Amino acid sequence: MEPEQIQRIITYVLLLIASVAFHEFGHAFVADRLGDDTPSRQGRVTLNPLAHADLIGTVLLPLSFAVFSVAAGGGAGGFGWGKPVQTNPLRYNRRFSMATGQVFVAIAGPLMNIVLAVIFAAVHAVLLHQGVITLGSRLNEVFLIASLMNFTLFFFNLIPVPPLDGGWVARRFVPTRHAQSYESFAVYGPFVLMAIVMIPVLSYVISAPARFCAKLLCSVLGLPPFFG
Repeated sequence: MEPEQIQRIITYVLLLIASVAFHEFGHAFVADRLGDDTPSRQGRVTLNPLAHADLIGTVLLPLSFAVFSVAAGGGAGGFGWGKPVQTNPLRYNRRFSMATGQVFVAIAGPLMNIVLAVIFAAVHAVLLHQGVITLGSRLNEVFLIASLMNFTLFFFNLIPVPPLDGGWVARRFVPTRHAQSYESFAVYGPFVLMAIVMIPVLSYVISAPARFCAKLLCSVLGLPPFFG
């Protein structure tokens, strides 16, 4: 494997670790603000990636996917997850119902990925417009990949399938009479997710809107996207 390919793989994994840390921090921070001190006691209200990284989901699996993807002639890619943030809805304050609080906590993670995507793009635009980096530089590509990655994580986690964040949000809006049916469906959630990740036609449901948003943000900031 060429040094450039190794560099691409390492860059992808490091960006994913940082993005996952932001995502999980969002869950922990909102739960803490709602009155549940469980994340704080477990050291999760932090941006330190080590507090949120899962050895398999955040490092080994993404690394394996990245190596396979690059070896096959594509760019580094794949999927991963962080260590789930544990919360106790019974500890939430009563400004909102427990169900509403769970929705706020669930949606906070994906929203943090949007925030991080915008931060990466904004810093990228400043550096590019100031001439610190050039369009042909490796760093230019890194910033673009980072923004696209976080939009991808946003849409992936909003899929209304347990155990993703979108699954928790969907639970809140499923009518009571259909709750049992939804719970029965939830058992097959991991298999549905694997199909979406592994089957290109299905993964387009995630990649298409992610690319659209990344390209739109690039356009707003005057950044020429390198991806199609």
